[in-house]
Amino acid sequence: MTLSPAPPWQIWIDTGGTFTDCLARDPAGALRRAKVLSSACLRGTVRERRGERRLVVGGLGALPAGGLPGWTLRALGGEAAVPALGWDGTELTLGAAAPRGLVAGAPCELASPEEAPVLACRLVTGTAADAPLPPLRLRLATTLGTNALLERRGAPTALFLTRGFGDLLAIGTQQRPELFALAVVKPPPLHALVVEVVERTANDGTILVELELEGARQAAAAARAQGITAAAVALLHSFRHPRTELRLADALRQLGFEHVSASAELAPVQGYLTRAETTLVNAYLAPILEGYLRRIAAASPVVLVMTSAGGLVAAERFRPYEGLLSGPAAGVVGAAEAARRSGLQRAVTFDMGGTSTDVARWDGALPWVFEHHVGEARLLAPAVAVETVAAGGGSICSFDGRRLRVGPESGGARPGPACYGAGGPLCVTDVNLLLGRLEPARFEIPLDAAASERACAALEATLVAAGEALPREELLAGLLQIANERMAEAIREISVRQGYDPAAYALLAFGGAGGQHACAVAELLGIDTVAVPADAGLLSALGLGVARIERVASRQVLQPLAAAAPLLAGWLGELAAAASAEVAAQGAAAGEVVVERRLLELRYAGQESTVEVPWADGDDVAAAFAARYRELFGYVPAARPVEVVTLRVAAAAQP
Repeated sequence: MTLSPAPPWQIWIDTGGTFTDCLARDPAGALRRAKVLSSACLRGTVRERRGERRLVVGGLGALPAGGLPGWTLRALGGEAAVPALGWDGTELTLGAAAPRGLVAGAPCELASPEEAPVLACRLVTGTAADAPLPPLRLRLATTLGTNALLERRGAPTALFLTRGFGDLLAIGTQQRPELFALAVVKPPPLHALVVEVVERTANDGTILVELELEGARQAAAAARAQGITAAAVALLHSFRHPRTELRLADALRQLGFEHVSASAELAPVQGYLTRAETTLVNAYLAPILEGYLRRIAAASPVVLVMTSAGGLVAAERFRPYEGLLSGPAAGVVGAAEAARRSGLQRAVTFDMGGTSTDVARWDGALPWVFEHHVGEARLLAPAVAVETVAAGGGSICSFDGRRLRVGPESGGARPGPACYGAGGPLCVTDVNLLLGRLEPARFEIPLDAAASERACAALEATLVAAGEALPREELLAGLLQIANERMAEAIREISVRQGYDPAAYALLAFGGAGGQHACAVAELLGIDTVAVPADAGLLSALGLGVARIERVASRQVLQPLAAAAPLLAGWLGELAAAASAEVAAQGAAAGEVVVERRLLELRYAGQESTVEVPWADGDDVAAAFAARYRELFGYVPAARPVEVVTLRVAAAAQP
């Protein structure tokens, strides 16, 4: 009798700015959990020194015994690190003398050379650091690309634009980032250099100026000589007539550019500026994200990555620009599943983590947008409509000389809040700890209440020096109120300002800190139902577990509805076939693929903004558009023809 092999582990991991959350289903079907710092470090406390190179350490019970190749140990808050050679479940063996600060009672940090998701896989599967992981299938969401974009840590990139448009991104929309600022400081561009390509295609496809390929090659060779390996190509009108742009992109690949992004392949829609920005962001981040996913794939041959739209895509097909909100999207997917299980019809999702808080409005389906901002960049990609505010457990509490502030700066994973013991500033987590709202014994890492006390005393001294002294309890309560108001304001953005009453929704709170603030935020908004689901601190990981492979196909039409109406069914059928084929190409059986959404973007002639309307065969599209327009704006313009702008179809694999 031949025994069938055991099923692989199913592991779902969301890497945030501070913590990496992991849920796993083992081959027997049991659920395992892990939460590690996104810096891929474990923290413990020295219990005893046994010679120069042996330490008994507490708090590392989840780490399997075995060798520790490439691992290092240091005193928390210290700089000097020594090699860690092995762990037997109680005692660490070091490759050099332990730093003097590592005495009994001292906190320490054990750093893995692997990425945080791989470390989490080892913890939940019980695999030693010097042993191969068991067969597993990994689903992943990450903020790596988002952080690299916000911190401008992408690859040097050459941007190829049509001649005459070299300053397109520098000019931008000419909108002032701060309306009343007297001195506007423009951020530096993402690209390292711009190449103006001699070519011109008219909007009807007529070639007005032939592509001077040799000149473009010379400029590209000069960029390569400067060490630039990423290129973004966005030529005028290529969204409709891509031949010239694709020809140039192929030439750049032949010249040795490792990453070439073409706007006609990524975002074939009207809007030269946003199309160019999207293409540049993709090329800028591709080397970082592709390298990261390669390192993850070394641990798991099957990796699915969450997109900003809340669907999964195979790692080899993942493109950076479509996944910059993957973590928040995973949280909304998990919250939607929790709401369904709880019998809620509508909910405001409230995901408060270490660095930020993400909120969204759920009415039975994921809310989508098709153009969104990350930092200063505008991106043309489907995304869950999430509002983010820089208020989380790691948000820094400070006094700027005039007022108390909470965020937007964050302590992050390192050094983190003061209570993490790494020399961090006073943060919201410290405030909760000092007010007795945190149970240190149940926290994932050791907490140092004395460090929180010192950080709070430093803030109090600053207030005293400014003549603004406050009793400690009043100060701490005020800081919490500021944080709660900032998070409530984010919820107003996705409810009140869009015509929805938040009081008609339940507040579904999750994330590592969501439960601590949910009731206060609900009270500010008039919400009388608060739900805190199981595994609230790991709900984004749960979202990955219930998510499906999903793809969206789109077509820009730009025709009057009267002319396009007879063709809509055929066009949408073609898009449905294209989206379904993409899902099937990632392993879904043909019978498992379903078409879930058919959407039309419409507008009145002469307008720029569009209104989204779902489509079903036989619907009166004009009437549905007018009704939705009236819901949003309170009136319908008289005698204005309707224009079809874009068609979109989403297909997904059934669970």
